[in-house]
Amino acid sequence: MVSNSTTTTKPAANGGDAAAGAADERCSVEEVALVVPETDDPTLPVMTFRAWVLGLVSCTILIFLNTFFIYRTQPLSISAILMQIAVLPVGRFMAATLPTKEYALFGRWRFSLNPGPFNIKEHVIITVMANCGVSVGGGDAYSIGAITVMKAYYKQSLNFLCALLIVLTTQILGYGWAGMLRKYLVDPVEMWWPSNLAQVSLFRALHEKETKAQGITRMKFFLICMTASFIYYLFPGYLFQILTFFSWVCWAWPHSITAQQIGSGYHGLGVGAFTLDWAGISAYHGSPLVTPFSSILNVMIGFIMFIYIIVPICYWKFNTFDAHKFPIFSNQLFTSAGHKYDTTKILTPQYDLNISAYETYSKLYLSPLFALSIGSGFARFTATLTHVALFHGGDIWKQSKAAVKNAKLDVHARLMKSYSQVPQWWYLVLLGGSIVFSLMMSFVWKKDVQLPWWGMLFAFALAWIVTLPIGVIQATTNQQPGYDIIAQFIIGYILPGKPIANLLFKIYGRISTIHALSFLADLKLGHYMKIPPKCMFTAQLVGTFVSGTVNLAVAWWMLGSIENICDVEALHPESPWTCPKFRVTFDSSVIWGLIGPERLFGPGGMYRNLVWLFLIGAFLPVPVWVLSKIYPEKKWIPLINIPVISYGFAGMPPATPTNIASWIITGTVFNYFVFKYRKTWWQRYNYVLSAALDAGTAFMGVLLFFALQNEGINVKWWGSQPDHCPLASCPTAPGIVVQGCPVFS
Repeated sequence: MVSNSTTTTKPAANGGDAAAGAADERCSVEEVALVVPETDDPTLPVMTFRAWVLGLVSCTILIFLNTFFIYRTQPLSISAILMQIAVLPVGRFMAATLPTKEYALFGRWRFSLNPGPFNIKEHVIITVMANCGVSVGGGDAYSIGAITVMKAYYKQSLNFLCALLIVLTTQILGYGWAGMLRKYLVDPVEMWWPSNLAQVSLFRALHEKETKAQGITRMKFFLICMTASFIYYLFPGYLFQILTFFSWVCWAWPHSITAQQIGSGYHGLGVGAFTLDWAGISAYHGSPLVTPFSSILNVMIGFIMFIYIIVPICYWKFNTFDAHKFPIFSNQLFTSAGHKYDTTKILTPQYDLNISAYETYSKLYLSPLFALSIGSGFARFTATLTHVALFHGGDIWKQSKAAVKNAKLDVHARLMKSYSQVPQWWYLVLLGGSIVFSLMMSFVWKKDVQLPWWGMLFAFALAWIVTLPIGVIQATTNQQPGYDIIAQFIIGYILPGKPIANLLFKIYGRISTIHALSFLADLKLGHYMKIPPKCMFTAQLVGTFVSGTVNLAVAWWMLGSIENICDVEALHPESPWTCPKFRVTFDSSVIWGLIGPERLFGPGGMYRNLVWLFLIGAFLPVPVWVLSKIYPEKKWIPLINIPVISYGFAGMPPATPTNIASWIITGTVFNYFVFKYRKTWWQRYNYVLSAALDAGTAFMGVLLFFALQNEGINVKWWGSQPDHCPLASCPTAPGIVVQGCPVFS
């Protein structure tokens, strides 16, 4: 299996009967063994009144914040750890003040508003509901991305009920996939989901009593770091925004286009640039402190190959794809003259492609880094399928045949055996209902969504095929290889000239997988914390409906109340509402839906040679697998993960090279050097530090907006503007005229 773990043996802390004890083994993943408790108290109440109230409030607040921040230039992603901390004093207050009297409901069920002290399992359930409001989880802004593009970029009038169905059905569809894949991605020991360890570590810090002899308590450490993070974010978030992109190379060569292309952290390759903004470090790949070093190393290899070798050679040596006509790094689309592409000139009133207008106006061109990043997506998709088939195919096949009945149980799996499992048909009902409502939408709002019923079914089939292999990668490396490009590539060939249909296919064929993996990660958290599966099912389902509804309501309000939101040309230069993530979503709909892959990647297309990367990606994991079989004693060989290496240049744009480089450096410091030389400190404080940085940054970000930025109170001086590399976006081809740039003859 792909893991940077070592095997340790130790009996479970709470013993067990003789038969179970014989089969019991401590978890073989070292990080899990160091962090996750190996005991359980099945008498603790779980679905209490406190859990319901705080869970629903937490979910609502978190989805509001994440939807709010997703539209900003630095799209801060606030994890559930924020609410995990905030609800603890409230839960304890409720335990101290609510009446303990028992009430009868319908003469059958008895409950109490206050069944005893606020306990860790209630806390987990609250956090699971809150997770539904996380930007990378169940209540995310992915579906909102499509709705934003339809309303803000294509200026399409969209029915609110139709939009609500889009949001909810994609989430419930993912829930169905998650239920069907539990035995492959939750139960096995090797599927350890690294991101959960930060939450487990924090739960223990909040609920376990610590002595002064152990050093500073984890709770005190959290409060100190959160306060420091809160105060510090005042600088990169408001007063001294240049800390977000510190591009000193541009200051050294203020008149050199090449130097600024190389050194710009915002519009270039970011060589020498760095960010001292936690929001910038964790904006696109999540917190580097919760990602295992083997995964960080793979990303580092891919990043160095792509940014420092492939892109410079293609741009300066070979002028690949007429690269000199365009900025080296940009999320914009361009005409053959190097100007920004105006899609309104090639759209019909029905939001289809006007072919004659397209041929008259201009072919579509991409910045060189954007084009090569798309090509890497081709390789990443096929590499993921090959990698999982070679390295994990045998285990998946064995689990399929035995239905995991004879699988080795670690202490956590054995303890979970004492709880009633969720019947499979519960998940199948949700899956079937989601499919039915999705198909209904394709008939009732046919003109709005453009995607026919058979396109919906095709999207469902694609999601089912790829969720398992991508889940294996994420559960072992904390990286999620995307296949957005593939989904849009396929439907772009089948339905060319229909950008809205392309967006919807991506949502149902790709985004439902993201939801499924988020739900699976939460199920693993419940597995670690010994939460009854039926309680997890209920919490996730309710949280999903609440977060989806609030998600859409907030986005609908913002799109209607913030003038020129997402329109970079019309916005004030210092406006934070530039929507970089949604700009890339819009670009993708133009590339794959409106123009279509056949015009760009087919015979005679400018980017036709990138299609060979499908074949190259499928082959690359093979030599690694062969070497791992020839030299089984070399444990580092299976850690070479081609899909994760390719992830080193995923997401650019909207992510910048500086975002990724700073993420790599930070993760290496903590998950290699600190883990290796200060393991006791790492075990005790690493994940708590990650939570504190998230929480402090989020609190200050919200405060800055509502207290200052929303009132139009902005600081204007040299340090309040990031980057200072105005020439980085300039073309270098002769005769290309762009405002603010020199013209080469």
